[in-house]
Amino acid sequence: MDKFLTVLTKEVMDAFERAGYDRSYGKVGVSNRPDLCEFQCNGALAAAKTYHKAPFVIAEDVEKELAGNVLFSKVETVKPGFLNMDASPEALLSYLKSMDQTERFGYEMDASTQKIILDYGGPNVAKPLHVGHLRSAVIGESIKRILRYAGHEVIGDVHLGDWGLQMGLIIEELKNRQPDLVYFDESYEGDYPKEAPFTISELEDIYPAASARSKEDAAFKEAAMQATYELQHGRRGYQALLSHIMHVSVSDLKKNYDRLSVEFDLWKGESDAQPYIPDMVQKMKDDGYAYISDGALVVDVKEETDTKEVPPCMILKSDGASLYNTTDLATLVMRMQDYHPDHVIYVVDKRQELYFTQVFRCAKKTGIVPADTDLTFIGFGTMNGKDGKPFKTREGGVMRLETLLTDIQEQMYQKISENDTMTEDQAKVTSEQIALAAIKYGDLSNQASKDYIFDVEKFSSFEGNTGPYILYTIVRIKSILRKYEEGGETIADTKLMAPQTESEKKLMLALAGFSEAIDGAVREMAPHRICAYIYDLANALNHFYHETKILAEVDKEKQKGYIALLNLTVRVLENGIDLLGFEAPDKM
Repeated sequence: MDKFLTVLTKEVMDAFERAGYDRSYGKVGVSNRPDLCEFQCNGALAAAKTYHKAPFVIAEDVEKELAGNVLFSKVETVKPGFLNMDASPEALLSYLKSMDQTERFGYEMDASTQKIILDYGGPNVAKPLHVGHLRSAVIGESIKRILRYAGHEVIGDVHLGDWGLQMGLIIEELKNRQPDLVYFDESYEGDYPKEAPFTISELEDIYPAASARSKEDAAFKEAAMQATYELQHGRRGYQALLSHIMHVSVSDLKKNYDRLSVEFDLWKGESDAQPYIPDMVQKMKDDGYAYISDGALVVDVKEETDTKEVPPCMILKSDGASLYNTTDLATLVMRMQDYHPDHVIYVVDKRQELYFTQVFRCAKKTGIVPADTDLTFIGFGTMNGKDGKPFKTREGGVMRLETLLTDIQEQMYQKISENDTMTEDQAKVTSEQIALAAIKYGDLSNQASKDYIFDVEKFSSFEGNTGPYILYTIVRIKSILRKYEEGGETIADTKLMAPQTESEKKLMLALAGFSEAIDGAVREMAPHRICAYIYDLANALNHFYHETKILAEVDKEKQKGYIALLNLTVRVLENGIDLLGFEAPDKM
């Protein structure tokens, strides 16, 4: 089903052609002066140079060809050559009826679908999630849902940080605390215990303690580096400890991601890529791409068109140890062999753009990734406090994500409890839904690449461009529909009608823009496009609600039209918030 703008554009293009002009000038857009018209075409201004005519004359010629067209209730030429147009109520009704009866509200899925691996989340094991992990998880989850909605096969991978010095630090700190554990006995040949020698709380204490100690104790850091080396080279006891660390950490991470309604298909880590490194490095050497520079193994990735220096991609350090680059390249090897994706997308802090430029170029140059496989970096900005600096606790520390969620849920719970309209259990569930909407919408309504201020008070408000406002609008519609059916009527018996008031038409126009909004969000992989659309739709709905007697309408046919319109609106809104990764309660 064509987008509404496409339907209008085809008619105007045909009119340009009938008037003797190239049809490409007939593109129609939403008016930037809604006080004057709903849609506009500026093609006559561009055509004037080609046809050596005044744009006003060209526009008038096209206007004549559109006279009486059933798609438009108004077409007028305005100097110096704009074509201003309003859609006819009948055309709008016809389009919305098709939307109402078509899967995905008429949105056409991409013609050429892809298999996509989406790399997002990226937490380190043995560490609690903090607010710095929020954006990757929230943005990545929404992009995954948006791309799946467009018909793509999307595989979400959390890509855990489970390799490197942090593992050695944990092992060495644990060794100091519990030296008699069997994992540290190199002569031990039996099976290792199935239960971990630590809880998640203990593990989360071990790492920061070890990290702090390594900065003051050179001998301890050296021992941790040795433990890292031995782990990476297959020491059994350390491999068993890594398994325990992974099991305990992943269980806790899944619990916290579940609170965010974020789900991953794969829980792969850097350690999963290690078996692929030796062959990958050898092939880079054999093919003449990798060479020694200052003791390290590197691959040149600079290009003639570079306007700034792009350093070589380091594959191995001078001591033969691997780096993040090595692991990320080996991960691509693994992904190509196991999944054969058409596209790999990374949702990562924008400050890592140069790093991923190096990795992507190295992967393509060395043949790790085929030339026709897309690699995309989606960089996001920082989440800042009201002071403009990275979001912190009142004490100045990095806030745990769990704490942030709990704090906002408690605020929502207090607001709901004051109304005294639901049970304690209902209030708890509802407060969780509203808090999640506040956090996710607050983040996603901003363009991903931009930094933004995380303002809890603003984001949790029931007014303005916020998640709770969107939820309140949905709940308002649900309440009306529920009361309508409680009065003995059936929503299935209602049918859309042509708009009779300005506010009704604006709501219908907002609905007609659905496919255009989804198309933009898919094309740009931009959740903020969805936010902007559902906010405009919610505003149009509330304006219509305040100007229209719906349940009190005595004309039953007119009332059925209103109810059908509300029913379509609530379905579109709920579809929108599902793409953003949250849901609405039945009551608020």
